[in-house]
Amino acid sequence: MGDAGSHGLNLVRAHVERFNAGVRSGDFGPMVEEGFADDAELAFEGVPVGPFRGKEAIARAYAEQPPDDEVAILRTNESGEEMVVVDYAWMAAPKERAGSMIFRLRNGKIDRLLVTFG
Repeated sequence: MGDAGSHGLNLVRAHVERFNAGVRSGDFGPMVEEGFADDAELAFEGVPVGPFRGKEAIARAYAEQPPDDEVAILRTNESGEEMVVVDYAWMAAPKERAGSMIFRLRNGKIDRLLVTFG
């Protein structure tokens, strides 16, 4: 059963698992390919990079500047079929909030992801 937002939250959890696998392997291709819509946008707030539009640009961004730590979801702030907002931490400091990830979802894929720092 679950609530209306459980599907969206499952997509976000799957994204985080693929992100962490990418950190471990150095290959973020599966994360981008399986998680993002073709015309998705990846944006950051608090760091001077991006935004990146389209799967190719997102894949290139992760290849050129790969994150070096895994993330953990601390708490869910909002969860629906089209929008999920979570606070995250880096595994180096797993109890310390690093920022938020704001996912806009469409047809089971990430349409837009905004990652904030701080």
